[in-house]
Formats: sequence, structure tokens, C-alpha cells
Amino acid sequence: MIMRTSRRQFLQTTGLTAAGYWAAGGVAAAQSDSPNEKLNVGVIGVAGRGGANLGGVSRENVVALCDIDENKLGGAAKRFPKAKTYIDWREAVEQKDLDAVTVSTADQVHALASCWAMRRGLSVYCEKPLAHSVHEARTVQEVYLENKDKVATQMGTQIHATDNYRRVVELIQSGAIGKVSEAHCWCGRHGPGGGLPEGEDPVPPTLHWDLWLGPAPFRPYNKRYMPGNLVWNRWWDFGNGTLGDMGSHVIDLAFWALKLRDPTSCDTHCEPAKASPHTNAKWMVITWEHPARGDMPPCTLKWYDGIQRPESPPGHDLSKWGLGVKFVGDKGILLADYGKHILLPEDKFKDFQRPEPFIPKSLGHHGEWIHACKTGEPTLCNFDYSGKLIEHNLLGNVAYRTGKKLQWDAKNLKATNAPEADQFIRRKYREGWTL
Repeated sequence: MIMRTSRRQFLQTTGLTAAGYWAAGGVAAAQSDSPNEKLNVGVIGVAGRGGANLGGVSRENVVALCDIDENKLGGAAKRFPKAKTYIDWREAVEQKDLDAVTVSTADQVHALASCWAMRRGLSVYCEKPLAHSVHEARTVQEVYLENKDKVATQMGTQIHATDNYRRVVELIQSGAIGKVSEAHCWCGRHGPGGGLPEGEDPVPPTLHWDLWLGPAPFRPYNKRYMPGNLVWNRWWDFGNGTLGDMGSHVIDLAFWALKLRDPTSCDTHCEPAKASPHTNAKWMVITWEHPARGDMPPCTLKWYDGIQRPESPPGHDLSKWGLGVKFVGDKGILLADYGKHILLPEDKFKDFQRPEPFIPKSLGHHGEWIHACKTGEPTLCNFDYSGKLIEHNLLGNVAYRTGKKLQWDAKNLKATNAPEADQFIRRKYREGWTL
């Protein structure tokens, strides 16, 4: 720990200063390529999203690679032949010269790997969603806050770094559409319904299936689980469906713009109405009620996926929008997706004078995290913010699986009217695995 703390202090003194960063409007000057000024990064999960994250940190010193698939691990090792290789992430985070890790596993491992790494003094970039349960999301927040002076954290919500999202946040927070009482978030992806895959397939010789399962219940290997992220995350054992996956991106905009934290209640309307013990819903409509927050009034946030959409405003058919956010204020409406935003009614806002930008341009999502690791400047998607976002989102699945509108006691992590929700708030782990 002394060695890692000293190295962090060294990186902070040799990297950009936070003052210089903001003075430049968030745009970094060219940095030296001296190896002494680079992070020693470990990459947990090297393909798919892990491959993208490996690319995002490839200009640093990649000194450790970890994957449960030996074929994928071997491919990454050819690119970074000096890196040590691991099958088990628990061994990877013990490597003595590490400064930071990226975590790109299946969802059920995200919180475990992130917490283990932070407790060892490592900065962490973790793919979304940050956790697999409400309790895990809260724990990740707490571990980060205990270590925030020693580590930098970032959840992989890449859209958070875009100019479009930043301009929408500025419009909402400067009162362009007045006091916002409703935010409607949607994504057209849908779940499959059904149960567990039938039968058992031979485990590929290069795949360490037991390590892939991690803390999840043991399930025999079936090739139906493995084609990609949009397959395995449809089972409760490994994911939280469209809400857990895409809610991390879409609800993020409303959460940020409206300064949301803890809801007071959560209710659902879904298909099938009775939750399967194994598989996410085909579609969901979820409603959270939020209290007033500083200068923000009480508001309702709603999530829609699959075939569901909020009411379309005149002249804009939201069924043609694959995803988006609709903010409803007392002076107008703002529609947004990843790349555009529209103020309505358009004739009213024809001559609207936008506020001066007050959120600096991003260094890029990975760049923000790397900068934070070297300077101590917190990222906008640090684990306090993103942990609270994921805690909020996953409460929607708890309400669905419980079949009740939950009255939420955030301080104690309890649904006060539904003790049966506890089993979904906090998941049981397989023997040998701990958070």
C-alpha cells in the first residue's frame, strides 16, 4: 500500500494539475510519453467490452491481463507480451505493481472485482451496470467513499462524456423548460421471457466456466448463455435485463440533469405480470417517485422498454425513437437521445438563447478516468454517482420480482412494506465467494 500510495503521489505531480485542466476548459495539453508518467493497468476481461476498454487504456502500461477464456487471453497477450496473464481476477488484483484495473466481466462479478481492487488501493474503471444487486451497488459506493482519497473510479457509461448529454444537463439545470416534474426514459430492447436453457453442453476446453459463474448459482454450461452480452444478461443469475443494461445509459441523463439520488417509492407494470424466477420481463414500465432536492422540485421518473413508450408530443412520434428521454417542465418539453435534443414547442423556443456551457468538454470517457488516476480530480461517473444510479435502477427489478409497489427506506436499504423484497435486494453468493 505504501508503494502504491507513493506511486499515486508521483503520478499526480507529473501529470496535469487539476487547475490547469479546468483552466483549459477541460482540454488536456499533450503529455509526455515517459513510462514513468504512465499508469500500470490490469485489464480484467479482454474481449467484447473488455477489448474496447483495453483499447481505451492501451497508451498506459498494460502490465496484467485476465480472462476466463484462454483463447481470448492469448490473443490479448500477443498485443501486450510483457503483461502477466491470469485466469482468476482474484489473483490479478494482487499483482504488486498495479495502479489501476478495468473490470469488464459478466455483471455478477462487477461489484466483487471492483471492491476487492479498491480495498487494495487500486483505481477502478468498471463496465456498466456497476453491480448485480441493490445491496452490491450500495456497497460499491461505500467502499469508494472510504477510499476516495486513494483511488479514482469510473463506470463505463460512455455517453456521459458526450457534448450532447452535457448540453441537455445545462438546459435542464438552467431552467430552460422551467421546473421539471416528470422524466420519461425508454429503450426499445426487450427481454425473452421463459426459463433456464434445457440440457447441458460440453464446456469448451479453453473456457473456465466455474470462474465465469463466479458468485452466481451453479448452472450447467449451456451454449445459449454465451453468445454475447445481450443473451446472458437476460437471466437473473447473471444480469438485470434491459433496465440493468441500457438503463445505465438512458436513465443516466435524467439522473444527472435532475440531481436525483434516492427515491421514496418504486412501482412496476410489466409483461409477464408475474415475474419468472429465472428470466427478465419481456417489457417493463417502472415508476420511481423522487422528493425535492435543493432547487429541484419533487418529480416522477418513468422507465419503458420493449414495445412501451411515453406519450408522444405533437409532431414527434416516439415509437420511431429507439431510445430517449422526455423531460416535462412547466414551461416546455425537452426530448433527447444520444446524439440530439429538441426543445418543444418549437415555435416558442425558436429564438431561445442557450446558457453558456458550464460543464467542460470531456477528455473522453477513458481519458477522464486516466486523468483522475494521475491527478486526484474526481470523474463525473465516479462510484458514488454511478453506484447510486445503479442502486436506483435495480430497485425497479426488485419491485417487479416482488409484485408490489415498494415504499423505499434508502437509509436502511429496506422496502418497508415488503420484507420479501430482501431476497432480491441482497443476493446470496455461492460458497467461496465474498463481496
